[in-house]
Amino acid sequence: MSQNSIQSNSIQNPRVTWEGCSVLLDINDGDRLVFARLTAGSTLKIGNKNFSLRPLIGCPFGSSFQIENGTEGLCLCRFVPSTEVDNNDQEKGGSQIMDECRDNRAIVDNNEAQTLTSGDIDEMRRQGVKGDEIIEALIANSATYEKKTTFSQEKYRIKKQKKYAPRVLLRRPSARSICEAYFKKYPHRIGFLRVDALSLLLSLANVTANSDILLVDMVGGLLTGAVAERLGGTGYVCNTYLGSTPYPVEIVRTFNFDNEICKRIVRAPLRDLCLDQIGTSEIIDASNAELNGQTSINMEEMSLPSNHEAVDSETIVSPQSKMGKPPKAGEKASEEAIKSWKENGFSSLIIAAPDADAWSLAKDLLPLLSYSAPFAIYHQYLQPLATCMHNLQQGKMAIGLQISEPWLREYQVLPSRTHPLMQMSAFGGYILSGTKICSSS
Repeated sequence: MSQNSIQSNSIQNPRVTWEGCSVLLDINDGDRLVFARLTAGSTLKIGNKNFSLRPLIGCPFGSSFQIENGTEGLCLCRFVPSTEVDNNDQEKGGSQIMDECRDNRAIVDNNEAQTLTSGDIDEMRRQGVKGDEIIEALIANSATYEKKTTFSQEKYRIKKQKKYAPRVLLRRPSARSICEAYFKKYPHRIGFLRVDALSLLLSLANVTANSDILLVDMVGGLLTGAVAERLGGTGYVCNTYLGSTPYPVEIVRTFNFDNEICKRIVRAPLRDLCLDQIGTSEIIDASNAELNGQTSINMEEMSLPSNHEAVDSETIVSPQSKMGKPPKAGEKASEEAIKSWKENGFSSLIIAAPDADAWSLAKDLLPLLSYSAPFAIYHQYLQPLATCMHNLQQGKMAIGLQISEPWLREYQVLPSRTHPLMQMSAFGGYILSGTKICSSS
């Protein structure tokens, strides 16, 4: 009864967290990104202390939390940032920038500017002083703070805030946030698939409601979750694979899909989809031996997230509780659905298989599509897609073939400091797209 009530509440109000849901915790404005499941026993480690995630249950996504002293010691408390003070500070800072002629040339970093010692700060914490008050005390006891420029003062305040008053932003796990988090922490697990490349994949494949999408997802389930999120409980997402072992789709569990959407995510081996095609089964049997080794390697790599996240010294989430488990996605497709796909074909095809040959997959999967169905193939490197494009042109299997290279540049937008970020991704892979046609053969 408790699980049913939890799931029903999540469906009624998806903007509010519930016990057992997955969340993305943004610590100190993107310094640390941690996936967690909200249960009564879940904890988050910040610095050298563990903080319970119980206060986050029942709060709307987008809420901010700060470490403060409570009745049981330090805990995560929800707070609302004051916009009026921030706006006043920006206006005041903007007026000072025009008239300011100061610089930091005369400031010497000899660790003697701060008169407040670490012992004094520990004593203030024992007395229950808030983190914001400690920051103000550090500023008041700094001999060089007033000599710094406005930009340096702001950097100083942000640095101390992250240390003495860290903040946690409660984010909703979506295709964009999950892709950005994995690309920042473990990009190899998602095949270095950047968020703009993911969105371009969905657009070129024409993923819309009531579509039946055929996928080859070897990026941990990120592509499967993104397609299912866009379908919104309509149509089907069919994951196909070579051999007898399906590719892991662990990331799908973090999307908080309900039962209706999870039922639309199915799997079917390529052999079952191609049984009525002459000669296809022999080709699949020949390629099984080659790709079985790759599949086992991928299974081992994708089973490591818990161990890798435990290595993070500043943010560690405790083991998840058994209660409130999300519904399981990726069940085997029914015979009726497979029969319908054999007769009518799939609406579109998306391939994201960095460890497999693009042409070998496209040659076997394109016959499963309906005529005039779009397809999109992602790969980290250009040459496999160029070879696949050449073979498709020679075989007259598709039209409108093009290879796209997504390009993304992030900007820092601040008063008098708007410029591209100093560090960013060089490239986001390549995408081969086209439309299937009926060949003369």
